[in-house]
Parts: sequence; C-alpha cells; structure tokens
Amino acid sequence: MVYRIGGQVPIPGIDRIALQEFFAGADRTLFSMYDMFVGGAFTRATVFALGIMPYISASIILQLLTVVWPYLERLSKEGELGRRKITQYTRYATILLCVVQASAIAIFLERQTGIAGGLNLVYEPGWVFRFMTVLTLTTGTAFIMWLGEQITERGIGQGISIIITAGIVAAAPAGVQRLFADLMAGRVGLPQVAVLILLTVVAIMGTVFITLSVRRIPVQYAKRVVGRKVFGGQTTHIPLRVNIAGMIPIIFAVTLMQFPGIVFGFLRGLMPDSSWINGVQVWFGPTRPLYYIVYSSLIIGFTYFYTAVQINPVDMADNLRKHGGFIPGVRPGKRTAEYINNILTRITLPGAVFLAAIAVIPMIFQQWLKIGTMIQGASLLIVVGVALDTMNQIESYLTTRHYDGFLREGRMRGRRG
Repeated sequence: MVYRIGGQVPIPGIDRIALQEFFAGADRTLFSMYDMFVGGAFTRATVFALGIMPYISASIILQLLTVVWPYLERLSKEGELGRRKITQYTRYATILLCVVQASAIAIFLERQTGIAGGLNLVYEPGWVFRFMTVLTLTTGTAFIMWLGEQITERGIGQGISIIITAGIVAAAPAGVQRLFADLMAGRVGLPQVAVLILLTVVAIMGTVFITLSVRRIPVQYAKRVVGRKVFGGQTTHIPLRVNIAGMIPIIFAVTLMQFPGIVFGFLRGLMPDSSWINGVQVWFGPTRPLYYIVYSSLIIGFTYFYTAVQINPVDMADNLRKHGGFIPGVRPGKRTAEYINNILTRITLPGAVFLAAIAVIPMIFQQWLKIGTMIQGASLLIVVGVALDTMNQIESYLTTRHYDGFLREGRMRGRRG
C-alpha cells in the first residue's frame, strides 16, 4: 500500500496536464517495458518513477563482475559476511545509477515543449529543477530498496520481487477496463477476446510448467568411518532448473533493443530529410519480423550466458569430490564437470526457447488480433514466478509448524526431467 501511494505523488515542477497530453500522443514502445516494472509511475512522473530497476541493474552488474573480478569472487565465497559486503556495494551502485538516470530524465522532461498548443512539461527549467528531480527520484528508489529489504527480512517472500509484482498487477485493472471499452465500442470482437483469454491461460500453464521443471542428477556419498561412527553412504540429487536465468535475459534483451530506436531518433533529428534512416527504422520497428528475430536471438544468447554465470560445473565437481560425493557411472573431477556441463547445456535450450516465445508470441498476437491491451509475456513470467516462490515459502513456514501445507494435495513439487 505504501508503494502504491508513493506511485501517485508527482515530481515537483511538472505540469500534469501537459504530461498526460505528451504520453497520450507519444510512441510509448520505448517506455512500455520500463513503465510496466514500475506500475505506470514513469509515465506519471512520480517520486517512484525509477522504481526498483536501478537496484536490479546494479545487482546484475555486481553478479557479472563477480565472475571477472577476483576480489568480488572471494567475497562471494566468504559466506554471510561476504554477502553483506556485496549487498553494500550494490546499494552504492544503485545510488550512482539513480543519479545518472534521474539527470537524464530531468533533461528529457525539460526539452518537451510546445505540447497541446504551447504547454511545457516543466514550469521553470534550470538547475534547480534538475537538482530537485535527481534528489527526489534517488530518494524514492532508495526508499523502495529499503522497503523491499524490510519485506524480505520481516515478511514472507522476496521483497524486491513482490514490489515489482505489485506494480505489474496494479496495471491489470486499467488494461481490463480498456479492453472492455474497446469491446463495447466495437473496436474488438468477442472472438478476439476469447483468443486473448485462451492465450493468457496457455501462457500461465506454460510458465508454471517451465518454472517448476527440474533435472535431477543423482549423487551418492561414500561411507566414512570416524571412530565408532559411520558417515555418508546416502543418496541424494543435484536439482538443475530448466529456467535458471529467470527474467534476467529478457531484461538484457529489452535494454539492447532500445538502443537502435534511440540511435535512429538521434540521427533523424540531425538529418530529418534522410530517407535511408527512415527506411532502416521502419524495417527495425517493433512490428517487423527482423525485430522479432533479433529479439529472440538475444534472449536465447543471454539465457546461456547468464546460466553460465550462475552455475560453474567445475566448482560443483570440486565440491562433490571434497565431500566424498560422486555421480554413479561418472569419474570424479574433470569427467563430472563435463557431465554436468552437458546436461546443463541440453536443459537450458528449452528454457531459452520458452523465454523467447513468452516474450515474442504475445507481441505477434497483439498485432494479429489488433488489440491494444495485451498482457506482456515478461510481466506474466514475473507474476507467476513470484507467486510460486511465495507459495513455497508459505508452505515451508506451515510445514515447520506441523501443518499439512498450503495446497490441499500437499506440497508443491517440481517437474522431474
């Protein structure tokens, strides 16, 4: 509730009427994905306009640097103390990104003039407005970051993910209202709405299936005799999720796909009469096959990349050998690492293809059905994933207190592969 209230408080010095007119007539494809994550706060220019995205970007940057920077790699292996240090660095990086992004937003708002017959977005442009905007947006993101950490420590679920989900879900009623208005006005028909509902149900089912799909590698531990006690001798498994990367590849791909539009817009401003720029921009538009192909390829590539960053088969093989574990039929050491890497490569492919499909197919159907309101695959993936994680945590709390679980049928189980 606090997050939603903050998403309605505007930045000082903004003309709300001019802001509504600007985003009503502007091409929102550049802002739609970002605005989805912040629950519409960006297009309303509120104090939470940046949302939690700078924190997510900083977390991704720190995770990537952990692979190439030995200092961060050592911190990641030092347990709780190292994790707290990396979290502190993530906060500093978040503030730095907020300052840069807020400055760009302030300059962008100042340059929007002559809207709806002469209105300006900013009443009094200048350094005072820029400083106030940077201070307001940075403070808003810092407050959301603190709020998410409080939810994680004192509540149920992962706080940052729940805040993002709250912003996505908050936009759903407005989308349903627009769809109903289009239906009443005759702009869309009942068959189109039926296909939309069917597509949404199928997408939810596919998201649940892929999210819970797990490939289990059997592991056996040798028996050890220490004094009069026998340790080990048990059989367990290593769970490898099909969708290890989660939402990260889509975020990376969306970020890169925004650059051509920005570059083409900048070049068109310098050379307004250039026909080749307009032609290239049309061919690379969000409704063209080339856009879908490049977008899907980036998602698949980033899925493999981020999976490789998250899981190191060599480290897994070394840990198994140190603790006396081995995979039946596979020699310890290098052969174990190769075996895990081969399985990881095979199961990552369906996860990567699914991410590309869940991101591209709704866009294709939106264009085919001529429906302006369409749930995005990325938002669906986040909402379903966060809901499943939260239900798992609730079940864990219930079962530790001797309850049967959250579901009637018992605990949720992953799909075995």
